[in-house]
Amino acid sequence: MTTPSASPRETLDAESFYSKLSHLPTLIYWGIHGLALMALFTKPSAGILALALAMFWVRMFAITGGYHRYFSHKTYKTSRAFQFVLALLGTTCVQKGPLWWAGIHRIHHRESDVPGKDPHSPKDGFWYSHAGWVQDPRWEPTPFREIKDLTRYPELRWLNRWHFVPPAVVGVTIYALGGWPALAWGFFLSTVVLWHSTYTINSLSHLFGSRRYETGDTSRNNPWLAILTLGEGWHNNHHHYMASCRNGFFWWEWDPTYYVLRLLGAVGLVWDIREPPASALEPRQELPEAA
Repeated sequence: MTTPSASPRETLDAESFYSKLSHLPTLIYWGIHGLALMALFTKPSAGILALALAMFWVRMFAITGGYHRYFSHKTYKTSRAFQFVLALLGTTCVQKGPLWWAGIHRIHHRESDVPGKDPHSPKDGFWYSHAGWVQDPRWEPTPFREIKDLTRYPELRWLNRWHFVPPAVVGVTIYALGGWPALAWGFFLSTVVLWHSTYTINSLSHLFGSRRYETGDTSRNNPWLAILTLGEGWHNNHHHYMASCRNGFFWWEWDPTYYVLRLLGAVGLVWDIREPPASALEPRQELPEAA
């Protein structure tokens, strides 16, 4: 069945005015970094540390299991209601809306490591691939041509347009319940650590690690990044067969995102979880460990 393209009205509804506010998004981005540093001068309780860790890991799954493996690649199916839950949880990561994130990621795969076309390739510089691209106005608009399958959902368009509302609500709620220490550690610091942990897949996993598959780009498997990002570090596997819900192709490749999705499948929240076929597991060419 042909997926209809986004209408002008749908595009208008889904594009956030926040992205058109000149330098304000950049000021907020670096302001959150500054507030995160202030957390280091605030002594946290055990409960606040637990909050910070929970906010990091739950929202990491929102990126890996939601924004990435569902919205970007559709590696499993779910209900419209749970799709909304995944999108809502993803917006609390302060990485913009699900339409923008999925569209940018699809461009990354189509133009992987092509200088100037891949949104975040180390061939354009390490810092640019890690965080500099986030400030590049070329990647500010939502690329609607990449996400025609998603724009038909008005609730996703709403979240994409108002992506800053859910994290603001989370921040206010944390402050109301725990004051400044909880806000500093549980929101600001955990958000910045989440950002840069996510960014390592764009930067470090294209520079350091091993390559099981010849993929035509510089993607690499890095077990340390897999631990940090709930399984996203098996990046060469992913670029080799991106239709798989499972990034850790073999039992020894740690992939908690996949394990959680399997649990969600067991209770009926997701289904049709896609696995790599046996033919995709055999490497076409073994490449040496990166220096």
